[in-house]
Amino acid sequence: MDIFEKIAKHMGPLGQHQKWSHGYFSFPKLEGAIAPHMNFRGKEHLVWSLNNYLGLANHPEVREADSKGAADFGMAYPMGARMMSGNSKYHEQLEQELAEFVGKPDAFLLNYGYQGMLSIIDCLVDRNDVIVYDGECHACIIDGLRLHLGKRFVYQHNDIDSARKQLERATKLVDSSGGGILVITEGVFGMSGAQGKLKEIIELKKDFNFRLLIDDAHGFGTMGKTGAGTHEEQDCIEGVDIYFGTFAKSMAGIGAFVASSEEITNFFRYNMRSQTFAKALPMPMVIGLLKRLELLKNNPELREKLWNIATTLQKGLRARGFDLGITNTMVTPVFLKGELLQATALTMDLRENYSIFCSIVVYPVIPKGLIELRLIPTAMHTLEDVERTLEAFSEVAEKLKSGYYNDNKFSPE
Repeated sequence: MDIFEKIAKHMGPLGQHQKWSHGYFSFPKLEGAIAPHMNFRGKEHLVWSLNNYLGLANHPEVREADSKGAADFGMAYPMGARMMSGNSKYHEQLEQELAEFVGKPDAFLLNYGYQGMLSIIDCLVDRNDVIVYDGECHACIIDGLRLHLGKRFVYQHNDIDSARKQLERATKLVDSSGGGILVITEGVFGMSGAQGKLKEIIELKKDFNFRLLIDDAHGFGTMGKTGAGTHEEQDCIEGVDIYFGTFAKSMAGIGAFVASSEEITNFFRYNMRSQTFAKALPMPMVIGLLKRLELLKNNPELREKLWNIATTLQKGLRARGFDLGITNTMVTPVFLKGELLQATALTMDLRENYSIFCSIVVYPVIPKGLIELRLIPTAMHTLEDVERTLEAFSEVAEKLKSGYYNDNKFSPE
């Protein structure tokens, strides 16, 4: 069969819906300055779907630093990969400040978070090593696992007994192969809002020989007494061997970093193919990230505001009988019962008649028969935004129960 003919018959699990979903449910255009209120299809909406946790995206000092970085260096600088010709004192300064902030001796900047995680896994293990990982790890970790030539064992989400069983299997295997064990989990799981059980996993080191890598994309900047991350929140900084954070969420930028001992970080510098063979982070982004990190460290009130909004929102939703699952972070999933038909109609009702924009998640990401509306609170939201959302959610939940959305009276034009 011709490859293009095959693709035409099967556009993929998400692509199969693109004819009716494109521009509305997928690839929507949110316009205007990044804030809780933005325009969608020409109308202002209250937005709960941006991971701009601390509100730094449109902070005046960030905008000034981004502009100055672009004016001083342009988007091209530095040219080439860091190893060859693309290094600068600003890249190294940012690495040093990040490492100090997250409590590790050294850090290495990554151009993109997704590719960075793939590349970390790819260079860290060989065919004799075994990876043990949480069943709800992010897609970037799963894709990294696909590159692994050795065995990998998955444990049930946040289930320490299950993790122990998989570590027992892995230990038997490496005893004969001569390899090692890498455990991978997340600081904050972005879909459920649950924290990874870092401290309990670290306790397993008393019985098993392994190294721990955590993806703390959502936890960096939001969790812990200083915002250093979920490992700080759980008071187990030393037990995390490799810490991965991104700039795409609380830092409102792009790129990522990995932090560990000097030896392991230097190993990453010289062995991560996604960095060795790719252009360095552009200087305007690096200059802007230095300012973002300064604001993140010196303005705890931003984190306090985020948590005030998140706590008020979650408390209000629970008081109204909503199921928020197992979240114990600012990520706020709202679970309702329904299928794709009801999910799309309800979401359109929220957007068209309540001017509230949030993301929907349905099967196969979550179990069949469930709808997840995922709300992302930020420091820029207000208590009025929360109250308006609580009222709207109560109304659409009642409509869903009454069968109001069953006849699919809503459809994107």
